[in-house]
Amino acid sequence: MEKTCLDCGEPILGRADKKFCSDQCRNNYNNRLNSESSAVVRNVNGILKKNRRILSMLVPADKITVHKEKLSNLGFNFNYFTHLYTTQKGSTYRFVYEYGYLPLENDFYMLVLREKK
Repeated sequence: MEKTCLDCGEPILGRADKKFCSDQCRNNYNNRLNSESSAVVRNVNGILKKNRRILSMLVPADKITVHKEKLSNLGFNFNYFTHLYTTQKGSTYRFVYEYGYLPLENDFYMLVLREKK
């Protein structure tokens, strides 16, 4: 039985365990397999980078209070963050890498920069 390339369907010559007729077909096949998951990761990383850039512009050296509208106008997406941090008092900060934000009253947010260890 003659084996055929998983990408283009052409007959394969050479080793018995070979799956592709060329490096180009192997790359095409693997790129096609990974394209959907890569696109999702790429989109989420883009949103996280944008959120981090916005927070880094606004946070001077320690902390600052900002209205939600200002963050929204800059394109901040509140649905994406890297992790949560809950203080001993029970306040939960959402962090985008080293920058955190805490919802306050009247649509204000406290923005903080985590201390480097």
